[in-house]
Amino acid sequence: MRINTRFAVAIHVLVLIELNKYKDISNTSEHLALSVNTNPVVIRRIIAMLKKANLITVKAGVGGASLKRPPQNISWLDIYHAVQSDDEFMLFNKHEHPNQNCYVGASIHEVIDEPLHIAQKTMEEKLSTFTLLDAITPIAKKNKIAL
Repeated sequence: MRINTRFAVAIHVLVLIELNKYKDISNTSEHLALSVNTNPVVIRRIIAMLKKANLITVKAGVGGASLKRPPQNISWLDIYHAVQSDDEFMLFNKHEHPNQNCYVGASIHEVIDEPLHIAQKTMEEKLSTFTLLDAITPIAKKNKIAL
């Protein structure tokens, strides 16, 4: 099982929103969807999540999405939290009802809970060390976009 793609798509969209301002390109969901190679409806849903998390502002009808904070002040953890729903928030989901009459089922949660919690915290700590600027800078450099 894998983490859904919303996180990677959200980073993609945020990078594009920021870099498009240097190229004077409008940030419509249709244009963003072309870059991501997905349906504009998918982009609109992600845009709504990013807006709700106060990472972007959107001017309806004009393709006016823009970052609400400088890219160096938006961590990958901020983005991760913005696009994960409550039921998907944990990296590792446990099976809810192991057989309590089984010697493994009766003890499995007490054995795996703490290590999985540590792994989740470690991932979140690592994501907090990256910023949107870390994704923007190499793409801008490769495409000769002066930031």
